[in-house]
Amino acid sequence: MTEEKQEIKHFLRVLNTDIDGNKQIVSALRKVHGISYSMANAICNVLEIPKSKKAGLLNDVDTKRIEEAVRESRLLPSWMNNRKRDFYTGESRHIIGSDLKFAVESDIKKLKIIRSYRGMRHAIGQPVRGQRTRNHFRHGRAVGVQKTKAAKVAAAATQSKDKVKEKK
Repeated sequence: MTEEKQEIKHFLRVLNTDIDGNKQIVSALRKVHGISYSMANAICNVLEIPKSKKAGLLNDVDTKRIEEAVRESRLLPSWMNNRKRDFYTGESRHIIGSDLKFAVESDIKKLKIIRSYRGMRHAIGQPVRGQRTRNHFRHGRAVGVQKTKAAKVAAAATQSKDKVKEKK
C-alpha cells in the first residue's frame, strides 16, 4: 500500500461547529458545546479513530460517523448523557450546541416560575449550590474604599468644620 500525503483542512465543520484542523481530534471535539474530554475520548474509542490523529485529516465518512455517534446516544454509555430522564420527554439523551443552551435556559426559567430555592437564587444572582457568600460573589457593587470618593468626603467634612468654627 502506498501512503499518500493528505492535505490538512484548516477548518472542519462538525456538529454545526468550526473545528481547528491542526489540533488532535480529542482536543478539537471539545470545541463543540456539550462535548467534554471524557465524551470526546469515548467517541474516539467507540469509532476506533486514533486520538492523536489531526482533525483536518478526517474524511467526510468519519465526520458523519462522529455526528451519528453523538446524535445516536445508544452508541455511548447511558451515564455519559447530559439529559438523564428529561423533564419533558422522560428519555435520556445527549444534546449539544444551541439545543443544550436552550435546554439549560428553559430549565432555569422553569425553576424561577415554580419559585424553587434554586430558582430564587438564580433570580437574585446568588450562588445556587451552597457556596459561601460572605467573602465571594461580591461582584457588581463597590467593595472597599474608593480613594476619590473618600477624598471628596474628607474635604467636605473639613470645610464644614471650618464653617462651624467661623460662626463661633
